[in-house]
Amino acid sequence: MLNGRQQAIMNLIRERGFASVEGLAEQFDVTAQTIRRDINDLSGAGLLRRYHGGAGLPSSVENVAYQTRQVLNPEAKQRIGAAIAQRIPDEASLYITLGTTAEAVAAALRDHRGLRVITNNLNVAMLLADSAENEVIVAGGVVRHRDRGITGEATIDFMNQFKVDYAVMGISGIDADGTLLDFDYREVRVLQGLLGNARSVLLGADQSKFGRRALVRVAHLNQISQVYTDAPPSPQLQQLMADQGVELIVTTE
Repeated sequence: MLNGRQQAIMNLIRERGFASVEGLAEQFDVTAQTIRRDINDLSGAGLLRRYHGGAGLPSSVENVAYQTRQVLNPEAKQRIGAAIAQRIPDEASLYITLGTTAEAVAAALRDHRGLRVITNNLNVAMLLADSAENEVIVAGGVVRHRDRGITGEATIDFMNQFKVDYAVMGISGIDADGTLLDFDYREVRVLQGLLGNARSVLLGADQSKFGRRALVRVAHLNQISQVYTDAPPSPQLQQLMADQGVELIVTTE
């Protein structure tokens, strides 16, 4: 989990694209050695890229490893998952997609009753399969070894058979103009299909996703009903959501 200074370093580098060790040390009134340790930790988690004399944004073409994402901001994801689960009533139909935030939602839904859950995420299916009160429908397709996600043409065709009450999704990045971004175009095609087949779309995104770069365009915030996060995004993004009628829910501890 990131400490306050590390989160502030992340926010600053998202703004500027690059920051020097000396500049960060001066800004946070700590030693250069302390900043280098922070950069090493953030780089090891795949959140930053080390350069000579400083750090910059990570690759826009490759996501952080799934095992690393599982342990990044776990408390924030649990709060987001609980808040989204509170929004979903018993006896609802829903999609739950790939990602660790979506899995946190699934974990928080285990006490619900009468749900029909359609998913392409085997981790979500396992989390909900023990509940006799709910039905889990798993999409067909190719299982990705790295995160047990199911993708491919068969997945898209299967998911497009349904019209559900809610789609629960995570995202890799949210650009300043409201574009939702991801790394895998095959996963993106599944997500794009879901957006048109749900009456309400609930997006869970912890604060690390705001301003994060990724290669593939998924959609725009104006296609989302509610955004759940653990800290307010930039004033620009808040205004954009308000203008587009997107409800922003900031979870608290």
